Amino acid sequence: MSVLKWSAAEVAKKVIENKELFILDVRNTDAFEDWKIDGHKFEYLNIPYFELLDGVAEILPKIPTDKDVLVVCAKEGSSMMVAEMLSDTGRTVAYLEGGMKTWSEYLEPIKIGDLTGGGELYQFVRLGKGCLSYMVISEGEAAIIDAVRFTDVFTNFAKEKNVQIKHIFDTHLHADHISGGRHIAAQTGATYYLPPKDAEEVVFDYTPLVDGNVVQIGASKIDVGALYSPGHTIGSTSFVVDNKYLLTGDILFIDSIGRPDLAGLAEDWVGDLRETLYKRYRELSDDLVVLPAHFMIIDELNEDGTVAKRLGELFAENHGLNIEDDETFRSIVTDNLPPQPNAYQEIRQVNMGKITPALEEQTEMEIGPNRCAVR
Repeated sequence: MSVLKWSAAEVAKKVIENKELFILDVRNTDAFEDWKIDGHKFEYLNIPYFELLDGVAEILPKIPTDKDVLVVCAKEGSSMMVAEMLSDTGRTVAYLEGGMKTWSEYLEPIKIGDLTGGGELYQFVRLGKGCLSYMVISEGEAAIIDAVRFTDVFTNFAKEKNVQIKHIFDTHLHADHISGGRHIAAQTGATYYLPPKDAEEVVFDYTPLVDGNVVQIGASKIDVGALYSPGHTIGSTSFVVDNKYLLTGDILFIDSIGRPDLAGLAEDWVGDLRETLYKRYRELSDDLVVLPAHFMIIDELNEDGTVAKRLGELFAENHGLNIEDDETFRSIVTDNLPPQPNAYQEIRQVNMGKITPALEEQTEMEIGPNRCAVR
């Protein structure tokens, strides 16, 4: 039987449409336990490739025949060989084209909603890394917020929509992934904005993004308003778009809150984090729809694949927003930090413009799960 080859886009469709899938992951156990392809209705079997060199007969009873089966490895080669071995036994299976490397890089654009005067807001969901980027479109113009490094995804999408990218924002200096913001700006002539308190060490030109900045997109007065909201970083800035959406960067997530330690200043910034979450955000409308820069777990995705929830619902349900005592908050935030993101110090250096690694090295720097939140 022939072996099927699935693209990351095909697997993403399984995630977003809540389809069943059985994944045979042939990476080493530690790699699988640290990071895998998450789906609402996915089942998993992890058997390292080297255990299958003598054949797949022993694992056949564990692999279902009544659902789709996908074999996954780091970069494709091992999964292709195992898929061929399974195919030789008469099983219909697929392997993931490009492996987990490709999965880490794939972005799925999903429409969030319509804006005043015919505008649109799109969320770009990076399922394999938990990154979320945004494009605001109005009357032939576009603004991008928290773009990841795959610049062609954004420029090609803008071409499809027949819009010109005019403004690019980073909510903060990212530490878990490499920003594509200034590179898109260089390609398109757009203005690149960065919070100046996060930009003290950057070595490139940027436009300061400060509290109260309002940048109009198109002629339909879709304002992208900046709200200073420190805590994850000292410069972290949120955006209120069209008085409907609150883009929170890495300060507030659907199921958790941002960690304050990625510049080594958890004790210094935890107070800022609490003030942003418990004072600044409390002054905003409960009806604003929160759109974060990351998600941590698959359960944060809505039925349509978007990551979004009303601010009022988060005040009621998000544990990080319901810690009454300052000292308890400080303890929870500083004592419950997950492992640091992979190569986060080097990623910060890249985003400052101080180093420019080769593409393969950038891929290795970003491999692994998102770790921007307090557990």
